[in-house]
Amino acid sequence: MKDLIFSIPKSKHTKEDLKLIFEEHPEIKFVSIVGIDLSGNDTDEKIPASLFLKDIDSFLNGVAIQTDGSSVVLPGIATLNDAKVDMVTDLEATWFVDYNFEHIDPKINKPIGTLRIPSFLIHNNVPVDSRNILKSAIKTFKESLLDIFKKNPKTLEPYGVKFKDIKEIYMTSATELEFWVRTPNEEAHIEELSTSQVLQEQYWTRTRGAVRTALEETLILMEKYGFEPEMGHKEVGGVKSKLDINGQFNHIMEQLEIDWKYSDAMQAADNEIFVKILIQETFRRYGLDVTFKPKPIDDVAGSGMHTHLGVSLKLNSGKIVNLFEGKKDDFLSSIGYGALMGILKNYEIMNPFISTTNGALKRLKPGFEAPVCIVTSLGISPEIPSRNRTILIGLIRDLANPLATRFELRSPNPHSNIYLVLAVSYLSMLDGIIYALENNKEPKELLAELSKKPGEEADYLEKDRAYRSEEDVFEYYTEEEREKYFGKAPATIYENLINLDKNAEKTKVLRRNDVFSEKLINSFKLAIIERWATDVCHRVINNHANEIRSFKKLHGADALDLDVSNWMEIDSLRKYIMKDTYTSKSLFSRIRTALSSKDYALASDLFIELEDKMSKLRNLYFNYTKNQLDI
Repeated sequence: MKDLIFSIPKSKHTKEDLKLIFEEHPEIKFVSIVGIDLSGNDTDEKIPASLFLKDIDSFLNGVAIQTDGSSVVLPGIATLNDAKVDMVTDLEATWFVDYNFEHIDPKINKPIGTLRIPSFLIHNNVPVDSRNILKSAIKTFKESLLDIFKKNPKTLEPYGVKFKDIKEIYMTSATELEFWVRTPNEEAHIEELSTSQVLQEQYWTRTRGAVRTALEETLILMEKYGFEPEMGHKEVGGVKSKLDINGQFNHIMEQLEIDWKYSDAMQAADNEIFVKILIQETFRRYGLDVTFKPKPIDDVAGSGMHTHLGVSLKLNSGKIVNLFEGKKDDFLSSIGYGALMGILKNYEIMNPFISTTNGALKRLKPGFEAPVCIVTSLGISPEIPSRNRTILIGLIRDLANPLATRFELRSPNPHSNIYLVLAVSYLSMLDGIIYALENNKEPKELLAELSKKPGEEADYLEKDRAYRSEEDVFEYYTEEEREKYFGKAPATIYENLINLDKNAEKTKVLRRNDVFSEKLINSFKLAIIERWATDVCHRVINNHANEIRSFKKLHGADALDLDVSNWMEIDSLRKYIMKDTYTSKSLFSRIRTALSSKDYALASDLFIELEDKMSKLRNLYFNYTKNQLDI
């Protein structure tokens, strides 16, 4: 890795600098123009470096290259009869060099590199990609807040700042990335994984063998790219690996987490995309598979991507002022309370853009340290910061460091489109901030409203809901109370998406300045519902079918009545789920029919029934096998 260049800052995005970089680094053979579609997929074509340098003026002056709209997820926008999508490079972002350490240039003995250049996707002269949505959300947030500060200078008095002192508003974010790693084709029994999780045998234990080496190399590479890694460690999920006869660890199945320093919102999203590539490629070189699925294994801890959100002022003097930090006897400032209330009030229209897969919703279940309620925690008092891990969004404070005050949104997962997560978060925060500042609300007033009981009137938040709990929401409240006070979590992707229609008035928050246009929202809905239907028909049902076929009769002719009775119940349920007859259709067939006819409401109800029946079937078969002497 000696003498390699890992990133190119925006200050070097000039014709002269780039030509010099390519001349000094002949190992960079390719350039990739990276766009992010509405599903969060990143493009990765290979343009020879020689062609890039030949047309460098075009690339640096907004002249686009083109791609087929069918290659990106933009349904209803890039249609078959109007499919051309332009890709325009982003000169403001940091560019990364993606090295292939398995492909060494024999002349210079260096790995082949591809320069990844973030870009925007343009259709008929209109930006339609996830990066531009975030860019527009950031612009709207900053301009709206600056406009309030200019018109109402009193809003800056708590910070001892005048409008003329402000250089810019600085929006920061960071993600905590969890993932599972395993040896290829290795499987561990769910009971083994679940038991290890309950006993917390893996949390914070030492990594060993190839996992340790891959983790250490990943952190070293992250430092070289300038990501400033802060920690890599074992998470709660996993089982102890085994040593084979050659002294190598196998049967590896572990959950890990990697954290790194915050950046401005757009760069944080770009960083997260590249870090995932870095993790996958590094671990693969050591013979390990990595999955970022939010719930790769049922009944075992899923993977989250807790997202941190902060807003500060950069002053002309160079000083940084955290806009969320309140006075000594307050949890938050008025702006901080407003931002938090904005997310809580509008979360039903945020979640469709955050939890977009079956696995995402399966992760958000009680018992796995994942949020199911729209609720926050502040702490018992301003002197005792909260670390309640059962809530949706938490207040993070360091009494010794006021600049650290921020929010941690706990619902995103590694498959969430981080650009859209940040966009909907900041737009929702802005809605609450506008309420707080335009109504001259004091921190104590906002705290009282945030802490309201269900049924109490409120100016901004909803009357029938509660929004704050310092208790363990899973233990302190019944399921009925949780749903009544904090809202019922969606059980399917359809139920999640339909919230955009049920809460149409709230979508104005996302449509502010046309950040999320009606066309973009509709395209997103089409993309997610199509992905859900395809996943259910061609992956979920097929996987369930294979699982059901594996549930075989184990007892013989001399079996106990209990075994016979248990098997009859199992076999009846197997057939109900999977087997068609002349007079009845299986649950599988009814789901397929509903999806093919686009009756998504019926398909959603049937899918909920399927997941319930599969859970029951697994438990029945598990108990049946436990009663067998010989298997």
